[in-house]
Amino acid sequence: MADVLASLDGVVSQLVADQDAPTAESVRALISAMRVSPMFSEVSDEDAEKLARRLEERIGISMGLGAAVTDTDFKPWLSDAKANGLIDPYYWSRYKKLLQAKRLPSEVVTSTDFVTDRILDRMGNPSEAGTWERKGMVVGHVQSGKTANYTGLVCKAADAGYRLIIVIAGIHNNLRNQTQERIDEGFVGRDTGRLEKKDTREKPRTVGVGNFDDRKAPVSLTTTLRDFNKATATTNTSQIASYAVPVVLVIKKNSSTLANLIDWLKEHSAGRASEMVDQPMLLIDDEADNASIDIKYGKDEVSRINGQIRSLLGLFRRSCYVGYTATPFANIFIDPDSDDDVYRQDLFPRHFIIGLDAPTNYFGPRKVFVDGIPEEEGARPDYLRFITDNGDVLPVKHKIDHPVTELPCSMLDALRSFIVARVIRNLRGQKSQHASMLVNASRFTGIQNMLRNRLHEHLKIIEDAVRVDAAKDDAAERNLEIAALKECWQDEYSDAGVEWQQIQEGLLSVVSSAFVVAVNSASPEGLDYSAKRENGLTVIAVGGFSLSRGLTLEGLTVSYFLRNSLMYDTLMQMGRWFGYRGDYEDLCRIWMPEEAASWYAHIAEAVEELQAELKKMEQANATPEQFGLAVRSHPSALMVTARNKMGSGTKHVLVGLSNNFIETTKLNASGISLDKNRGARDRLLDALIQAGHTPETAIEGPGGFVLSAVPVSVVEDFLRDFDNERESVLTDTRPVRAYISDRRENELARWDIMIASRSRDPDNERVSLGGWSIVPLRRAVGGDDLARNVLSISGKRARVASRGMERAGLSDPVAHAAEDAYRKENGLGADSNVNFPDRIYRARRERPLLILFNLSIKEDKVDQAFIGKLPTQPVVGWAISFPVSNRPDQKVEYILNTTKLREMFGDEDEDEDYLDDRE
Repeated sequence: MADVLASLDGVVSQLVADQDAPTAESVRALISAMRVSPMFSEVSDEDAEKLARRLEERIGISMGLGAAVTDTDFKPWLSDAKANGLIDPYYWSRYKKLLQAKRLPSEVVTSTDFVTDRILDRMGNPSEAGTWERKGMVVGHVQSGKTANYTGLVCKAADAGYRLIIVIAGIHNNLRNQTQERIDEGFVGRDTGRLEKKDTREKPRTVGVGNFDDRKAPVSLTTTLRDFNKATATTNTSQIASYAVPVVLVIKKNSSTLANLIDWLKEHSAGRASEMVDQPMLLIDDEADNASIDIKYGKDEVSRINGQIRSLLGLFRRSCYVGYTATPFANIFIDPDSDDDVYRQDLFPRHFIIGLDAPTNYFGPRKVFVDGIPEEEGARPDYLRFITDNGDVLPVKHKIDHPVTELPCSMLDALRSFIVARVIRNLRGQKSQHASMLVNASRFTGIQNMLRNRLHEHLKIIEDAVRVDAAKDDAAERNLEIAALKECWQDEYSDAGVEWQQIQEGLLSVVSSAFVVAVNSASPEGLDYSAKRENGLTVIAVGGFSLSRGLTLEGLTVSYFLRNSLMYDTLMQMGRWFGYRGDYEDLCRIWMPEEAASWYAHIAEAVEELQAELKKMEQANATPEQFGLAVRSHPSALMVTARNKMGSGTKHVLVGLSNNFIETTKLNASGISLDKNRGARDRLLDALIQAGHTPETAIEGPGGFVLSAVPVSVVEDFLRDFDNERESVLTDTRPVRAYISDRRENELARWDIMIASRSRDPDNERVSLGGWSIVPLRRAVGGDDLARNVLSISGKRARVASRGMERAGLSDPVAHAAEDAYRKENGLGADSNVNFPDRIYRARRERPLLILFNLSIKEDKVDQAFIGKLPTQPVVGWAISFPVSNRPDQKVEYILNTTKLREMFGDEDEDEDYLDDRE
């Protein structure tokens, strides 16, 4: 029956895609009409209704049109080319049919059509003679469909007249092979792997778009089995020279591969094939922030791959470089030492930057790490489970020879959850779909292989138990392994609409077909989702770098993540669990350390701000250079500075405080410093009363007491008296006070001040401070920094303020307008439950906001050796929400010691695989 339902789903989905404005009624009418056919007559009313609801959900999925920041010399050409009949959308039409056949929502297909036109219009016009080059960047979201977008762009570029298309994929073979499969499916239309084998017994198998029409299949000089090879390419020069069809290559981001391609192009520039360099060339750089940028210290040195990409582009008289990435920080922040470098970088996207919106069904960072975290302290997150038991078994930081003789209990919990979730997915009719589990717990390939072995052993223990006892009614009582699976079902999936008896009956088919594979350079195994099978794979993939960037794990349901990188791009790329989880999103679980989850929440906000900044820049007609400088001056620049292969000495970092938020994430734990800051607080409270701002005039809200239109001098005096811990980089009062002083006569003359306080619940102990009765906020501190006498507020999360605090001081109409705009921008209904990001309130502030914190330090999660050293009285911290400045381009300068930065942020967490491959 599952196959029949899947077939009915496919037929009705195609019919729905052909409708201009499908509705719930039209969907049900189509299903009813199809059930008259003998093929679907056995479909029950219940199954038909479930299918109708799924299709309704797809109809409701939409995708925004993104944003485009373009250089001042941009001259649109695409509309005229279409109007003059110069473009035959042959390749795009095939690809559009493929997207519809894959059941992509019609709104998403339409948006993809629009956005790829936007990108193509900003690329060079292939019909324009002469010499030209264009460089741009497309910023998407991790696992949100960037490959689908650039495949569509490849199709449209070929339709427009680009004759040579090169896609530079990941730095590992499995990433390149996976990208080749996507290009085969969406552009070539033939199985290049079968072509490579030269199987003459049958016609090369058509795939994807080739099943609709394969008359003008492009020539591919690479296959799913082999990267670029000079000998193979030379045998195809006759086809290339004729230019009857486009030529495509999918190559690994590897210096030797690039060198071979460059040499081959040079060798064939003297004969008939020399026409190639006269043809317009498109270079797609997938994961453009990885290994493509200049990462060396010297001003005149260029990394090998960066230089080779530039050399490759230089061979063509007409070329366009388009970098695709979800983490553009490295591209935008190229060498934070000097703003001049942003103009001189050869791969900087100086002509255009396009931001892609994710569809509304995207399972992304906000859904997992912000909206999925309940406000109530101690409440369990929707999708996250925190790892607390790895300890000596598998510490986050371990050596290359660390023995793995057993697994943390949390990893076994994750394994059981994956097994149970797979059974539920099968019961939901998803048996033919793939299901994957990710284990990313070590940078070392040897340890990854040991983890694979331990997981394989335990999977077989579970399989043996299921074979012996699963068919017995009292299995969970008599067999510990089955009892553990039942406990997992009760804890995680008892509300998934499936009873334990159904789970028990479906266990054997899952555990007997499941297998564990290591995905790294030291393992002969592979991860192949492409082969035709009646049932989808059930696979546990163990790895490091390959699983951290580019590689898509089909049907990823459960993830186990135990890594310690703090770098924005590294962390986001490791988040392979982002993407689309149709009909099984509720089953997804992610195990990770709590501090890593906190960082993801922080980064989710930073990425959202980046996309929002693109839209603001588009409205302001800004150029890519202006956008690059604006993003580089964001406080998050410090993270990238720390990552950027720092030398010795100091860094002079320019940061923009316009429309930004800073807070004292670290406090000096010495008694002298804490007392000094308490004194600064007391003088501030006295000054407020002297200025007529008393507890009686304050407005008490959810976050504390709010005072309005306070003179700037009160704030200046407080900041002058405050003793800032130097590791709290952004709250260095010298540059902050200079920024305020420069604007004290106008835009920062009057302030809102909030004295933060928890709700005055009878159980919460109040503290009297200068006439104010407040309840201190409770915050944990990171244990690692206590040895250095530093209180790291909220540990690695580095947050003091609570969500929503920046709303303080705004009138309800202004706050509601910000919230309505956010709902509209993100396609959210008026009744939807939304955790609004504070940036939407900050953008509408007319006065700056100072938040004064009195923090009660929690003793939990602190090493017993430090308990007695924690302050018993509330400690003082602060935060400032700066409104948009009339002079946003003026930055403040922070002078940073790079050794201290390395202590704070650490070095980049690089995999053994990655390090080996770069040599």
